[in-house]
Amino acid sequence: MGPAGRTGPGLLLLLVLGLQHSSGFWILNVVFPPNAKPVVTNNSTPPLIIVPGNLGNRLEAKLNKPQLVHWMCYKTTSTWFPLWIDLNMFMPIGVDCWIDNIRLVYNRTTRRSSNSPGVQVRVPGFGQTYPIEFLDGSKLVGYFHTMVEHLVSVGYTRNETVRGAPYDWRLAPNENPEYFTMLQELVQDMYEQYQEPVYLLGHSMGCHYVLYFLNHQPQAWKDRYIRGFISLGAPWGGAVKTLRVMASGENDGIPMISNIKIREEQRMTTTNPWMLPSEEAWSKDHVFISTPTFNYTNRDYERFFKDIDFEDGWHMWEDTKNLTGELQPPGVEVWCMYGVGLPTPVTYIYDKGYPNTDPVDFVYADGDDTVDSFSMSLCKRWGGQQEQPVHVTEYRGMPHLDIVFHDKVLQQIQNILDGKSETPSEIDIRFDT
Repeated sequence: MGPAGRTGPGLLLLLVLGLQHSSGFWILNVVFPPNAKPVVTNNSTPPLIIVPGNLGNRLEAKLNKPQLVHWMCYKTTSTWFPLWIDLNMFMPIGVDCWIDNIRLVYNRTTRRSSNSPGVQVRVPGFGQTYPIEFLDGSKLVGYFHTMVEHLVSVGYTRNETVRGAPYDWRLAPNENPEYFTMLQELVQDMYEQYQEPVYLLGHSMGCHYVLYFLNHQPQAWKDRYIRGFISLGAPWGGAVKTLRVMASGENDGIPMISNIKIREEQRMTTTNPWMLPSEEAWSKDHVFISTPTFNYTNRDYERFFKDIDFEDGWHMWEDTKNLTGELQPPGVEVWCMYGVGLPTPVTYIYDKGYPNTDPVDFVYADGDDTVDSFSMSLCKRWGGQQEQPVHVTEYRGMPHLDIVFHDKVLQQIQNILDGKSETPSEIDIRFDT
C-alpha cells in the first residue's frame, strides 16, 4: 500500500472492479486492456519512440514533509513509492494525501513551479516501455500496452527498437528542459545503434511535447535523425474541456471523488492552462463558458481565472501560451490521425452556482468525445507550410483514448513503419465488431 493513505487491499479491488464500468474516466477505460490481435511478423522494425499524453506515465515520490493535511497521511518515506497511479488515492482520505503529494506550487516572481514542500518527484523508466504500458504496478490500468504488444508481435523488441519517453506531465515544456535533452540523446543513440532514422509517436498532449521538441531542433538534425512524426488525437488548437476542468473540476466518472475535490489537483499543473483553446485557432466570438452573468471567450481568460479564484492560472497561461500556440510546422513527415463523428462539448453552460457546481447544459460539435475535430484537424495547415509530406486520416466513430489501441489504427501504424507512407483520408470504425 502506498503513502496516499492507509486503506485496505480489499477495498481497492472492489474499487477497480467498479471503475472498469465507468466509461468516462479515460485511463480506466482500459482497465484490463485488450490484447493485440495476431499479425504477420515483418522484418522491418525502424526505431520508434512513444511520447504519452497527459497523465500517461507513472510518477514516483519520496516524502520528508514538514506537515500533513491529515493525520492518516504519511509524513516520511525511506523509499520511492507510486505517486501516479496509486489506487489508494481514490479512497476518501487517500485523495487528500495524494493531492498534497502531487501538487505543484507556482511562484509568480520566478515564473516557475516546485513540488509540494518535502516532496521529491521523479519519472521512472525513461527509455523503457513499462511506465507507459501500465500506469500502476499491478498492471491493471493499461495505456500503451496493447500497442506495444502489437509492435512486439511484428518483430519489435521492448526497450530496444521500441522505447517510451515518459515525462513529468504536470509541467509544461518551458519547465522541463532536462527532458528534451534526454529525448534528443535517446533519438541519437537509437539512430547510431540501428543506423536508421527514428519515428516519434505521440498521443494527445504528448503530440504538443513532440512538436515543441522538433521546433527546437535544427533542420539538418531532423533530416538526419527523424524519419517521421505519428500524431494520435492531438489537440492542436487546445482543448475546450480544459476550461471546465479548471472551473468546476471533472472527475471523469471516478466514484467517491467529487468534481470539486479533484479540481484541487487539476488546478495545480501548468499543463492545463497550456492546453486552453488557443487564440490562433479559435474565433474571438466563440463562447466556451456561459454563465448567468458572463460569457467567456478566448479574449476573457484573465477574467476567467480571476472569477474562478485561480489567478495563478492566468500567469501559467501567459508563460505557456506561445510554446506551441502558433503551430509552427515540425519540419518532418507527419501522419496526423484523430477521431471524428462523436458529439464533443465546445461550450459549457452553468447556472448561478458557477464555478462550484457542474455545468447544467452543453453545446456540442464534432470530435472524438474529448477534443473537437476543428482543433485536431489544424495539422492540415502544415501541408502548405513545409516541404515534407503531411498525411491526415480521420477515424469516424473513434473515441479519444481508443485510438491508442484500436486494431485499425495499429495496422495503419504498422503500415507506416513498414514504409507505406500513403494513408487513407478516412476510416469508418462505427460498424466494427
